[in-house]
This record gives sequence, C-alpha cells and structure tokens, in this order.
Amino acid sequence: MVLQRNQFLLRFLKLRVVVNGQQIYPLVKNKPVVIDMPTNPTKLVITDGFHITTPINVTYSQKHARYFTIVCVIEDAQLVVGFLLIAVLYAMGFTSGIVFLQVLSFIPILYFLFIYYINRKEFIRICPL
Repeated sequence: MVLQRNQFLLRFLKLRVVVNGQQIYPLVKNKPVVIDMPTNPTKLVITDGFHITTPINVTYSQKHARYFTIVCVIEDAQLVVGFLLIAVLYAMGFTSGIVFLQVLSFIPILYFLFIYYINRKEFIRICPL
C-alpha cells in the first residue's frame, strides 16, 4: 500500500507508481493505492515524469502487507524558514543599503532550485512505515 504525504510541494506533482516497469498506478493525495504484486520480488519506482526515485525491491509475504509513504525532501518547515530568511535578509539589505545582504537573500531560492533540478533523484523519496 502506497500513500502520498500531505506536503506543499507534492500538491503540484502528478505522482505515479510504476511496478516492474510495466504497470502504472496514479497517486492521489490522502488516498492509499493498493498494489498487486505480480512477481516476487517486485520493483517499485515513484515518478512524476521529471523526478524519479531509486527502485525499491519489495518481497511479497502473505502474512502482512507493506506500507510506504511518499515524501518530498523539502519539508514544509524548510519552505517557511527559507521564505522568512529571504524576506529578512532582503529587508535588512534594502533598509541599510548593503547590496551584499540583498544578494545573500537569494541563497534559499538557489538552494531550493538546486534540490529540484540537480538532485532530482533525491527530491521524492519512498519511506516505509
């Protein structure tokens, strides 16, 4: 069973679960997806078309089900702190006239863009529950 966590950045992505490179299941926010495992072990990959997770091999056992949640590497708290840092540094630079503080205020944006575009294999993660 796979569940998408309620995170701000995951709301904008159309995530899908790919099973063994053949079957595709769409993920909907707060609705679990039950996946039938055609082979043992089964390879699961989560993708939105641009980002892709590392494949995870899941072995089937009749005794218990496997539960996974999909998370984004950038948590909501990191977004809030980043935007507050941008606002504070830019306001300090604007009021004091120090251009370096205004330039420094772009570092959180560059960090988020680096994670989104360069570290695209780590942007989305599969976490077992």
